[in-house]
Amino acid sequence: MKKLIILCGASGTGKTTIQNYLLKQYGIPRVLTHTTRAKRKGEKDGVDYYFETPVSFAQKHYFESVTYDGKQYGSSCEGLERAWQKNATVSLVVDTAGAVEYVKRLGKQVNVWHIEVSDKETLKDRLLARGDDAQAVEQRINSYESQRDLQIPPEIQNNTQVIVNDCWEKTTQLIDQLIQKR
Repeated sequence: MKKLIILCGASGTGKTTIQNYLLKQYGIPRVLTHTTRAKRKGEKDGVDYYFETPVSFAQKHYFESVTYDGKQYGSSCEGLERAWQKNATVSLVVDTAGAVEYVKRLGKQVNVWHIEVSDKETLKDRLLARGDDAQAVEQRINSYESQRDLQIPPEIQNNTQVIVNDCWEKTTQLIDQLIQKR
């Protein structure tokens, strides 16, 4: 059976870092998503995201899409299928609202991992360390979406694994255990 590991949580919790670990350590490919946000330093179109204009974004066929912090994000059905052609288990970073939609549509094929940190200041520090603008960071961590993503939605609480990403060594040990169980 094809499986999808959903990584969700607030910005700065380490979702992309965990996704990269899954790829490097276990060969679990990621589903590339689309966004209208600007590229960050070092990011490449077709490698990190499909960077879209608002017009090109509207022309895609999405499994789910959301506006987050004024930018559009979405994962296409075609992208999910392309990833599944590479491996029966793939990973995808989405917000908690997206995680709910995937669980609704794919049920038992989805394993949701909610990534958290113990101290909210850590989120701010991580966002600044990756080069985000200080004012944008303040707006982002105080946004409705960011506050929403700090919590696991009730609809998916029963099939969500919490991963507290305070210490990378402990995080990878838990991930290794979860991968070995499947």
